[in-house]
Amino acid sequence: MTISLRNVLLVVGVAALYILEGSTTFWIFSGSWDSALKMLNFALIGAIMSLGVNLQWGFAGLFNIGIMGFVALGGLATVLVAMPTTPGAWSAGGWQIMAGLAMGAVTIVGAVKMYAYLPKGRLRNLMTFALIAVGFFAFRAVFDGGVAGVEAIDPAATGYLGGLNWGGENYKDFGWLTVVAWPIGGVLAAGAAWIIGKTALGLRSDYLAIATLGIAEIIIAVMKNEDWLSRGVKNVNGLPRPVPYEIDLQNDLGFVERAASWGLDPTAASTLYTKMGYAILFTVFLVALLWLAQRALNSPWGRMMRAIRDNEVAAEAMGKNVTARHLQIFILGSAICGIAGAMMTTLDSQLTPTAYQPLRFTFLIWVMVIVGGSGNNFGAVLGGFLIWWLWVMVEPLGLWIAEVTTAGFEVDHWFRIRMEDAAAHFRLFTMGLVLLLVLRFSPRGLMPEK
Repeated sequence: MTISLRNVLLVVGVAALYILEGSTTFWIFSGSWDSALKMLNFALIGAIMSLGVNLQWGFAGLFNIGIMGFVALGGLATVLVAMPTTPGAWSAGGWQIMAGLAMGAVTIVGAVKMYAYLPKGRLRNLMTFALIAVGFFAFRAVFDGGVAGVEAIDPAATGYLGGLNWGGENYKDFGWLTVVAWPIGGVLAAGAAWIIGKTALGLRSDYLAIATLGIAEIIIAVMKNEDWLSRGVKNVNGLPRPVPYEIDLQNDLGFVERAASWGLDPTAASTLYTKMGYAILFTVFLVALLWLAQRALNSPWGRMMRAIRDNEVAAEAMGKNVTARHLQIFILGSAICGIAGAMMTTLDSQLTPTAYQPLRFTFLIWVMVIVGGSGNNFGAVLGGFLIWWLWVMVEPLGLWIAEVTTAGFEVDHWFRIRMEDAAAHFRLFTMGLVLLLVLRFSPRGLMPEK
């Protein structure tokens, strides 16, 4: 069997799994197109995340396990762009918050410059410390007052600055702003990646992994605790949607008539319509990003990145700036993860900072890349679809195994209870098993890099 034919069969096989979920009621398949489209939408987002990580690892060998930090920044961008401004928030303390943040930034830059230009000695250390101390207390004096003013505005419903949506009470009519927020989420994640990369990319790969994980935790901790920014753990609900609302479709006589001609009731038809709309939007972005990634891979720049990945010493001997190239690819991969995070928040219609669990979801994205084939963009995308299908379907599979293995036991038998409880943890066991099997029998992934 040729490699091309094998790859085609893999793609057809994974596509068949989603089609079976929607069309067949058998074994673990639900026979629900609603379930299949929901799974497909999250798989498209997972494939985009996998593509971003593949740029960093597959192209450059950068071990980034702080993926969820960049995904969270993408979700934050959706709130900052698509939600309406909280009435009175800026006058109550918003401008004061911005002034405090500016003072903090000036303090940090001033301290760095002072430390760099003053001659070594006790005077340099004392002056730098004095500048940081004065700047910190000035920053807190201005910043804390602004935060208190903003968070006091109807804290049960708002208590934060809000976003840039100018629609006011009719802000949901501007759902297209959420699509605008997707690339802005990428820019926000890219900016954070630049700051992280300037400080951490000189570290060895294992230290880089620890640094990125720690910084991701810091980003998520800020989002959980700074209510003025995104309501913290109280969550931001009711994000506008770029696709029609189900209730609006159900009240549209033309749509109801079309649904009847399809043999569907308006409720089911409206749900399928909105999910299909999301799937089309996500597919457009995935195809565009995949095309750009392939162009980059086959360009002189892409060949240079793989040469750096394979032998940094030889690349440096040829005059390549390895650190600068690593920073480029780190920013690009993080930006793609930020776009995916903005998409995920849009699909959920809410920002939930507690949902960003770095170890859990970072592990899942890495399994997608490794199983699909690191260094191969198409392999990373294939891994995204396959692993997400497994992630969703493994739990009903675990319940089915529990039913089969305990069919002859009483309801209160310890073995039956144990198996039913273990079904909830079957996901992580299966992901680990799949990873071990792939590393043993196909260590370069299902679609290896050429």
